[in-house]
Amino acid sequence: MVRPIGAITRGTTNPNRLRRVDNFISYRCGGLLKEAAQPLVVDLGYGATPVTAVELRDRLAASVRADVAVVGLEIDPVRVSDALPFADPPWLEFRRGGFELAGLTPVVVRAFNVLRQYAEDEVAAAWRTMTATGALLVEGTCDELGRIATWTVVEDGVPSTLTLSARLPAFEHPAVFAERLPKALIHHNVPGHPVHELLRALSRAWETEATPFGPRQRWQATVRRMRAEGWPVLDGPARWRLGELTLPWPVPSA
Repeated sequence: MVRPIGAITRGTTNPNRLRRVDNFISYRCGGLLKEAAQPLVVDLGYGATPVTAVELRDRLAASVRADVAVVGLEIDPVRVSDALPFADPPWLEFRRGGFELAGLTPVVVRAFNVLRQYAEDEVAAAWRTMTATGALLVEGTCDELGRIATWTVVEDGVPSTLTLSARLPAFEHPAVFAERLPKALIHHNVPGHPVHELLRALSRAWETEATPFGPRQRWQATVRRMRAEGWPVLDGPARWRLGELTLPWPVPSA
């Protein structure tokens, strides 16, 4: 058996907490999974209950392909034992494992609210380990209810994009993203660093685009303004309407 790499995390979770990133995985990774001979996804660090792993399998089966398989990995053997009644082999399984992915070779890895509990200088090694077999990693963090989330896509140990995502009906101001940045960025939200400039520009655009038509229209106008100001905003209105803003990594200046 491959020895798990990592430490037991707090394990906090809630139903639907990761629905925003699951939607993004379907969009960003759907083509990879459809083309894969074995469409395996690893949910690393699913937490004290397996609910988000169950939801991930259900969402991918409905939106990408019916035979997608999800394996939830946890270092804590008690959490693995508690999750086994929810397993549905071969489509949904639970095993003990960490950053080494229990020896599996998935197409995609989701690791959410895991690295947030590590030191920043441990992040790069974890990224390299989780992508060593060619998996595409979606790594990030969110608030307790999943209304505010940020994540990066990592390939071969190197991050390629940063996404900020919010539930727009409850969204008040872009400043809320600051405390939910990925571990690799959260301590760099200070003057002189690119992510700080990004959040400042996003806040200015939001404040400029005040509208009586509600936060969804205001967010879309905000993202359009960011692009007009020279920020290399990716994707298009279909994603913006969902409350997403994706840019290349490292976060560039306008």
